[in-house]
This record gives sequence, C-alpha cells and structure tokens, in this order.
Amino acid sequence: MGFVLSVLYFVTYYLTPFVVFGPVAAVHIEVIIAALVFFVSLPALPRSFLLKTPQSLALIGLALAVVFSVLIAVRWPRGALQAFLDFIPCAFAYYLACLHCNTKRRLQYLVLMMIFVCLFVIARGCIEQMQGLPVNDSPDLESSSNSYHIAMKDDKGVWFYRLRGHGQINDPNDFGQIIVCVIPLVFIFWRPKKTLQNIVFVMLPVSALLYGAYQTHSRGALLALMAVAVVGVRRRIGTLPALLLAGGLVVAAMALHFTGGREISTESGAGRMALWGEGLELMKAHPLFGVGFGYMADSAGQTAHNSIAVCAAELGLTGLFFWSMFLFPTVRDALALASPAQVSEAEPVAAEDGLAPLPERKIEYIDKAEVNRLGRLLIMSLTGFLVAGWFLSRAFVMTLFLLGGIIEAVFEMALRRGMIAPRLPFTRVMPYAVGLAISLVLLMYVMLRVTNLMH
Repeated sequence: MGFVLSVLYFVTYYLTPFVVFGPVAAVHIEVIIAALVFFVSLPALPRSFLLKTPQSLALIGLALAVVFSVLIAVRWPRGALQAFLDFIPCAFAYYLACLHCNTKRRLQYLVLMMIFVCLFVIARGCIEQMQGLPVNDSPDLESSSNSYHIAMKDDKGVWFYRLRGHGQINDPNDFGQIIVCVIPLVFIFWRPKKTLQNIVFVMLPVSALLYGAYQTHSRGALLALMAVAVVGVRRRIGTLPALLLAGGLVVAAMALHFTGGREISTESGAGRMALWGEGLELMKAHPLFGVGFGYMADSAGQTAHNSIAVCAAELGLTGLFFWSMFLFPTVRDALALASPAQVSEAEPVAAEDGLAPLPERKIEYIDKAEVNRLGRLLIMSLTGFLVAGWFLSRAFVMTLFLLGGIIEAVFEMALRRGMIAPRLPFTRVMPYAVGLAISLVLLMYVMLRVTNLMH
C-alpha cells in the first residue's frame, strides 16, 4: 500500500492535483495523499536502511537551512513556515523511494511512472497542436494556465511555441530536464535478443521522449542530452570519439531547429553569466543563510538560472553545504554501482515483489552485470539532471531527490547481497561535502572571471 500511494503521490505532484483528480482537487487531495503515505510508511521505517544514509541527515539540515534562511534574512516566521512547506514535498520523495523501492520490479514501476508523466504531457501538447495554436503576430498563451505550450520570440523576433507541463514542470526547461533524466532509465526494460520487445518498450518510448524534448526547444535540455550521450557511449568508443559525436549531434540538432531559432553561444549566455555573478555577490553579502529560500528574484530582480548560484544565494554556505552533502554520496554510490571493480557476484536473497506485499516471498536474483547496468543508467540520468541544472534554478526539485532515493535503493539491493562495500558514514561524507561546496563556488568564480576576460 505504501508503494502504491507513493506512486500516486509522485504522479499528483508532477501533473498537479487538478489534472489528476479534477474538481476533487479543491479539497486539497494532495495533502490527504501525503498524509496517508506518511502514516502508511511509518511501520516500514524501523527495518529500513533510510536512517543509515548521509542523505537523510543532509535533507534534515537542508530543511533547517530553508527555515532559518527566511527567519534570519526576511524576518518573517510565517514565510519560514511556507518555505518549509514548499521544500518538504520534494525532499519527501527521497524517503519514499528509499522506504518502498526495495525490489527491481518496484524500480521498474517507478520508471514507468516517470515515463507516463512525460508521455502524458507530450500527448496533451500534441492534442493542442492538432486543435490549432494561435498564429497571429503576438500569440498569448501566458494567460492560459491550462495550456501545455508557452509562446516566446526567437533571436530574430519570430514567435514560436514551447512544450511544457503544469505545476512544477510548467516551464519548458523544467520539462526538458525531466525528459532527459527519464530517457536513460527507459533502457531498464532493454532485454538482449528481444528485438520486438525492445522496439515496443524501449525504442518507441525513447523516440516519443526525444520528440517531447525537441518540442520544449530547451537549450539546456539539448546540452544535457549531449552529455548523456557522451557518458553512454564513452565506454564503447572512447572519450574523444564520444565528444566528437556529441558535437556532431549538437550541430545536427541546431540545423533541425531544436532550440527554436535561438543560438547557443557565449554572447547569448552573457545575461545568465551576469546573474550567476549576482548570485555569488548575494552569497558574499549573506554568507551564512543567504537571502532566503525563494527570495533571490526579489533581491536580484531575476533568478540566477544556475542551481549552484541559487542554492548559495538563497541558503548561503550552510544550505550549499547540506545540498553538497546530499549530492556527494549520491554520485559516489552511483559510480560504485557502475564500477565492475567495486561490485562482486552474490547469492540471491528473499525480497518482496509486485505493487503490494504478497503472502509469499519470492526470490529476486540480481547479478553483477545487472547491478553495473543499473548503475550506468542511473549515472546517465543523474548527469542529465545536473547538466540541465547548471542552466536552471532547480536545486530543490523533486526529480533530484527521487533520483537520489532510487540510487540508494539500488545500492541497498546490492549491499544486502554482499555485492558492494558499505556506503560512506556520515563522518566521512562531511569533509567531502565541504570540499564539494567550496569547489562548486570556485568553479563558478573561475568561469565568471574567464568569461569577463574574454569580453
């Protein structure tokens, strides 16, 4: 029951309560679902590995940083409570994935849920296109909150439309980001020598997702797709050929109007770089807790379009430290899962299977090759999120925490079978998190300095 409610919670979050439940959404059905899944999940907590992960403590620290950022910088207790309520639904995804995604079958169901969300939005966008979009000189879809498209001008002043979702993915860049994350995960369903099955369950969904990414016309999504392609083929053809292939794909994508007539260049990104500098300046002025969760736009006039800059500006070094404390062990564990040297063969163990607990416990066998394959797919998905997030203000969205939970769930599957060394303890993660936070700030500073010298 906990897993079923968790899936419903994720779908409701991504598609919005109104889209999923219609008029029933007026009774705040999403709050009811969250409360139900919370209480149903409590019995699973004592026997779960959840509290053993550094990420759990990192999210608690991040939640406190969110609250104190508003209390200290804005001096508004009610605003601090609202910031907490805005952050918790996203962080909750990590806990639910760790608690309930305890078998490969359930992992597949989670991936199916993410595929469904993306294909639902793509399908609704296609229906809108078939019904006809405005074609006048100044189309206005901004005022229509029910539309799955947004209108904007390209570099030549010509109007074009970009596909988007609703709620937390109502920006085309956000929707493009989740598509890029989902595409590698679709290959979880790939089976060797099963041509028809692979075409139906892998190639067709991937083709639809790529079409959806194209319809977002997101430059960040394009760069993230290229990064995913490099990570995916590097082992087979080498790093340099992979980079050359990615470059060729970028050129082809630009020729096919992937970005909607907008260039990818230093000049086109100069405005964003200036906003990154604003983010670092705000962090320098408010180093401990930042300017307040969600308040960078109020302080700088616009958000920074970079997850690191936004995290540092809004939550200060405290928030960036806890965010890094979540990210570092997540990346480390994903790399360990993908490494043949760090994963060994083991005997299968008893595990629950299916959408709901069954009276009988089945044996689920996962070998070394499968663990490595899952690890590589998760690294590709996480790479897509992080590369797209470098150009978006999305440090605290559900997708990141859901991916983190899935990675730790797979890591726990391998750990229970004695296939991998234990995860790093909290005390060892802390110095690495400090180093990562400092490195990210220095990287942004160096990029800004280099860009300024070039101009």
